[in-house]
Amino acid sequence: MIKAYKYCLLPTEEQKQILAGWFGSCRFVYNLALQAKIAAWESLRKTVSSYDLKKQLTDLKHSECLWLKDCPAQSLESTIANLEDAYSNFFKRGTGFPKFKKRSAKQSVEFRQDSKVFGSQIRLTKIGLIDFVQHRPIGEGEIRTVTVSKTPAGNYFVSILVKDEKELPTKMPIVEETTVGIDVGLKTFSVLSDGQKFDNPKYLHQQLSRLKKEQRTLARRYKKGVEISEQSKGYHKQKLAVAKLHEHISNQRKDFLHKTSTAIVKQYDTICLEDLNIKGMMQNGNLAKAISDVSWHEFNRMLEYKADWYAKNIIRIGRFEPSSKTCSDCEAINTLLTLSDREWVCSNCGTLHDRDENAAKNIKSLGLRAKPSTANVSR
Repeated sequence: MIKAYKYCLLPTEEQKQILAGWFGSCRFVYNLALQAKIAAWESLRKTVSSYDLKKQLTDLKHSECLWLKDCPAQSLESTIANLEDAYSNFFKRGTGFPKFKKRSAKQSVEFRQDSKVFGSQIRLTKIGLIDFVQHRPIGEGEIRTVTVSKTPAGNYFVSILVKDEKELPTKMPIVEETTVGIDVGLKTFSVLSDGQKFDNPKYLHQQLSRLKKEQRTLARRYKKGVEISEQSKGYHKQKLAVAKLHEHISNQRKDFLHKTSTAIVKQYDTICLEDLNIKGMMQNGNLAKAISDVSWHEFNRMLEYKADWYAKNIIRIGRFEPSSKTCSDCEAINTLLTLSDREWVCSNCGTLHDRDENAAKNIKSLGLRAKPSTANVSR
């Protein structure tokens, strides 16, 4: 089983300068490799393999870009491998096309060899021991990769990927008593089929007025026609303030999602979810900001990998199932139901339904009825 452990990194000023150079080297190699792939496809309709890119990298380090030798060779090769994965996923899974990396965005460098942990210090190639805040113990096993990253707010983190000898536990049996259906929404973050509700904290909405004020200040301090690196100290100071506020909102959201997903996974053996077209829903300009704030995709991702850890099941139902319009008691369909109707009475049996709770019950029912050959049960 493979798990990642993320900690706050505390490099010295000298180590920060070394890491800054390595971040730049990896960013340069990534962008150059992506440009080579795009140019080869546009001109020759051919794909440049990662083997060819690594060979070109070796030639580059001994000719035009001697400064690339300062960065660990494994880190540069990992950058090309990561680009290859992103490029392949675009064609195989329909994910977004790889984008060029910016200096102002999150920076990272990956180490695949000779990384060891000594208490609250980690030893990395060519840089030595770096302190980190070990707020939880690292699992026993082989360290596969170590990724050092820097956020736009200037914080450093280290992510340690550990592989142990343990196998994923056998899944719990799927029975109705320990199964729950989940209906996610915007007004209420999620409603469970047993009536339990998790309110939407709306962290972005809470900080929106402050964020707008900080961004207006940043816009005023920007000098047109001047490169970012040559902007005033006040501009860079304000840019850091905006980045810190964005990171604060992101941390609040992640904390909420972790606590909610862990509570649900520990309480139920089988979790039924709706296969939402989140990407398509984001095209609605009126709802895009609210959908982005609730992070349904990240919530689903957390449920999936935590279900593997705790031997729980994930079942998904089709996105076109009328879960909200179907009466959970008699299964009659209310074709007149609109999005503004939060409660409705079934014209067939007279039952009063809460829209979200009724949808969660139907999601559970449809999930249990799904055939094993078609149910998307997590591994």
